[in-house]
Amino acid sequence: MNWPNDSWHQIGDIADIPLRGARCVKTPQGKIAVFRTAENEVFAIEDHCPHKGGPLSQGIVHGTAVTCPLHNWVISLKTGKALGADQGEVRTLPIRIEDGALFIALDSLMMAAE
Repeated sequence: MNWPNDSWHQIGDIADIPLRGARCVKTPQGKIAVFRTAENEVFAIEDHCPHKGGPLSQGIVHGTAVTCPLHNWVISLKTGKALGADQGEVRTLPIRIEDGALFIALDSLMMAAE
């Protein structure tokens, strides 16, 4: 997929993500996991656990957090920070919904990478 220079990029539809599930989006800066909570909130974070790089998109979503499938680290979907006694974090991306379509702001990821 070619990413235009506009700051918001359509990545699909909210109906593409089941409640308490996730989907991955490949970007020029790496994989982004897009989560949908049981309360129908949507979050976008980098798709790797800060512990050992586990695929967060394959983890269990509970509330506004996801548990990594490799070593059970719990990551906040709101902040990207590890919860509890664990330390580390992943980057979060702004995401918005318009008429069911999902958009992420890749510019924020590109600026953080520089």
